[in-house]
Amino acid sequence: MSTERLLAEITRLPLVDHHVHGALRHDADRGALEQLLTESDRPIPPWMTQFDSQIGFAVRRWCAPVLGLEPHADPEAYLARRSALGTDEVNRRLLEASGIGHYLLETGYKGENILGLQGMAAASRRPVDEVVRLEAVLEDVVREGVTAAGLPDRFRAALAARTVTAVGLKSIIAYRHGFDFDPGRPDDHEVTAAAGAWLAEYEATGTLRVSHPVLLRFALWCGVDRGLPIQLHAGYGDPDVELHRCDPLLLTRFIKNVEPHGTDLLLLHCYPFQRNAGYLAQVFPHVYFDVGLGINYTGVRSAAVIAESLELAPFAKILFSSDAWGPPELHHLGALLWRRGMAKALAAWTESGEWDVDEALKVVRMTGHDNARRVYRLEDHA
Repeated sequence: MSTERLLAEITRLPLVDHHVHGALRHDADRGALEQLLTESDRPIPPWMTQFDSQIGFAVRRWCAPVLGLEPHADPEAYLARRSALGTDEVNRRLLEASGIGHYLLETGYKGENILGLQGMAAASRRPVDEVVRLEAVLEDVVREGVTAAGLPDRFRAALAARTVTAVGLKSIIAYRHGFDFDPGRPDDHEVTAAAGAWLAEYEATGTLRVSHPVLLRFALWCGVDRGLPIQLHAGYGDPDVELHRCDPLLLTRFIKNVEPHGTDLLLLHCYPFQRNAGYLAQVFPHVYFDVGLGINYTGVRSAAVIAESLELAPFAKILFSSDAWGPPELHHLGALLWRRGMAKALAAWTESGEWDVDEALKVVRMTGHDNARRVYRLEDHA
């Protein structure tokens, strides 16, 4: 089957985006939009533009036609058209064009700037379920007032209440510490001591950011006890991560410790460690992974990343995500580039006779739709 025919079949699939954030609430000028098209949090130097990058080229190639422009429109024309349409219409067009059929929305990061659950449901006209960030719940507990001794029980109760309708949990321990943490469960005495230090720091500085490794481990193990699937950011991200400490192989002992509890672990994004994540997903039955964030930012080269994700892990262990946050271009491109990358890889394998066409399409349905519905028990949740 040719790439075009396979892509046509793949395009019909309503994807489940198992890790995504909301689209922008407000208009973004050129400076703001360019800053949202990079994982860097540093100002873009005046001698360069983010439109001269893989993601910048992909936006102008694939998003411009959705907004009524020719492919490869220049940045000025693209931005003028975007401004003329307005945020609501840009969101509507790009979310609809993505073909995503269900969003699992992680709501723990700068929610004031992006659409929440109801806003995304209204803009996309698709079902939206919530994934709750563990560290955000822990910070909310402290913000509301708690003693160090009272923190362990208060957090457990808050997490239970906060996740009544959630389909999953998320940890950013990769950002706040790294994966080279003690994989054991901390006891409440350790947690109380760490909480005392954190509360004292909060009182002194007014900055509420949990980064103590004991508290991060405590939240993670409470998530294991809660029993919902736990997403862990792995690999590439903004400069807050130290990338060499975000290799998912560093989680091996923690993964082994979690296995008897029956809680699924989902390694998010993983670039440039996608092959390491594939190994973990192969050998541990409760480990899954995706290559979400890396797809948008590698643009036309994302086909190679997607093909590598299909090398080792059983296909029942691979999921789709966009990890889009803010510009709906990221939601649209995350889906479009994944579809194109899958079509390119599978077309080569079917045309060579290595794979059967029907089985190739089965793999697309598994990774783009069925696996997420099974792992997150979406049929039960509905």
